[in-house]
Amino acid sequence: MSRWEPNARGRLEQAALELYRERGFDDTTVAEIAARAGLTERTFFRHFADKREVLFSGAGALQDLLVSKVDDAPESLSPIEAIVAALVEAADGMFEERRPFARGRQAVIAANRELEERELVKFAALSAALAGALRRRGVTGPAASLAADAGIAVFRVAFDRWTEDTGEDTLAYFIRASLGDLQAVATQRGSAPVTGRR
Repeated sequence: MSRWEPNARGRLEQAALELYRERGFDDTTVAEIAARAGLTERTFFRHFADKREVLFSGAGALQDLLVSKVDDAPESLSPIEAIVAALVEAADGMFEERRPFARGRQAVIAANRELEERELVKFAALSAALAGALRRRGVTGPAASLAADAGIAVFRVAFDRWTEDTGEDTLAYFIRASLGDLQAVATQRGSAPVTGRR
């Protein structure tokens, strides 16, 4: 086998996703992933710490990108606007070309409770990092956490809609639409107002 392995990471991702969908995540081994990709287990471990990381390896890069975009957002933006602007930029830069992989990934995660829990932990860490970025912008107390959690909720709903959609609408479109839905719910009349402590 050649020492140079063109697009080894992409081949491993594709092979893993195919096997996870065919056999289930738990019943797939690293050896099988490497063999399907035409690579060695050693090559697999040069790219991924374990078979879960095939599905979660981009989390750190996404967090770094979003935090840097919130840090650099214009001061005129509200906290939620700064987060949504960062999400839209990440959507255009990191996700659009990987829509087929994202669809398959979501199906695998939805079929495995352990992976769903890992996904929730990832989102919680992302929200905490974004809240920290908002605090550096001067957003105080619970408002930073609330805005960050709301932004992540917008992203999660948008991401699910994007992976389920059979049309050509982009993730950025669904992020903006989900923000609009949140704003509509927040201003909807008819629910009892919170008037004080209980």
